[in-house]
Amino acid sequence: MVEHLREVLRRSAQDNQVPGAQLVIWRDGEVREFEFGEERHGTGCAVKRDSKVPIGSITKTFTATLLMVLVSDGDVDLDEPVVEYLPELRQALGGHADVLTARHLLSHTGGLPSEVVAPPDGRVALAASVQDVVQPPGAGFSYSNTGYALIGRLIEVATGMTWAEAVRTILLKPLGIDLGFIGEQGGEATASGHTVNHALRLVRPVDQELDLVEAPAGGLAASAADLVELAKMHLDPRHGGIDPGLVTPEHLAEMCRPVPGAEPFGLADGWGLGLAIFRGHGTGWLGHDGTADGTSCHLRLNPESGTVVALTANSSTGAALWRDLLPELRAVGIDLTEGETTIDAEPSVSIPRECTGTYVNGDTAFSVVVEGDELHLVVDDEPAARLAVHDGFVFSVTDLANGATGRPGRFLRDPRSGRIDRIQIGGRVAGRRHRERDVA
Repeated sequence: MVEHLREVLRRSAQDNQVPGAQLVIWRDGEVREFEFGEERHGTGCAVKRDSKVPIGSITKTFTATLLMVLVSDGDVDLDEPVVEYLPELRQALGGHADVLTARHLLSHTGGLPSEVVAPPDGRVALAASVQDVVQPPGAGFSYSNTGYALIGRLIEVATGMTWAEAVRTILLKPLGIDLGFIGEQGGEATASGHTVNHALRLVRPVDQELDLVEAPAGGLAASAADLVELAKMHLDPRHGGIDPGLVTPEHLAEMCRPVPGAEPFGLADGWGLGLAIFRGHGTGWLGHDGTADGTSCHLRLNPESGTVVALTANSSTGAALWRDLLPELRAVGIDLTEGETTIDAEPSVSIPRECTGTYVNGDTAFSVVVEGDELHLVVDDEPAARLAVHDGFVFSVTDLANGATGRPGRFLRDPRSGRIDRIQIGGRVAGRRHRERDVA
């Protein structure tokens, strides 16, 4: 019944100029695998079942699962302050040093900036990255690659291995899968990422750019079949789940449980430890999305029904391919629901000028400015989107370049003063402040 998905995959990939893609569906112990196109545009090298695509942030689910192996073994305590394992961070964290835990980092409630400060030296970069806390640990959700870079360092301290060695030895080998490691000689992806110029119908391969310190947040390359093998750890054994004996059932359940205060507005309905939660109509889907340089990948799993869906696409337009597949999957009984918040109310007629200003997350500045009779978002001095503010200071987003509708965001108020002091967009929180003060 799902065989027509092969044609849907082919047609949508061509429409969206995706050079190559893999789709794997695991349901009731049965697997369906579909491949399309080329690993690298123009080469004629076909995408195969084991082609490795840079999976971006789905790497975080692997890193989180690896840490939970160490938690199950008693080597790491989820609620112990991170500085007990990484004392070099105490000065940088200041008053938050005795509060920030691995649980915060895994659930993006650590309040750390989104992006990691580039090396030269990994430890120095991490210390510099955690200095400008966006909000206190536990105060709310703010998506953070820095947090997962710290988890990677914690794994290294606990195991005495590099993060890559620990992933291979402790996690991948027992699962029987072999992944690519971005930036590692001989361990690269086999499929290139690609950028797409729709106007000129140009598709260009792009190289991956990732500093070693960021690898735990986005440094793996995998096939869709590899993603399914990891997801099987989180399925009910009665419905095809596997138990390689790495993580206790209690700790696996903890990964899937929503963390209080983790509200990833516009991204999902909740967040566990390394897994997003998509409640939809009570269907209980979990998963993660990932974008690397020129790739778009998606993983969804339903522990109770024993269903896993994994898509890898080696193009920046792969997200459109995923959206095209969703109604087709629902038509065959796979009721995937996304966590994108819908906005039903009409936008405000007047421009809420109290929202204007500059909001900062680490080295990234989000400026909300008035342009004519519209509210615009400028990211690091580059005009990015048009914002329409609705009731509750929720806003819809329209890309200035192509008119596409993006995930909604919201303005947040200081609970004490009632003033708007933060913006949440793309799951990331940025605080209203002067950038000069941050750099100084």
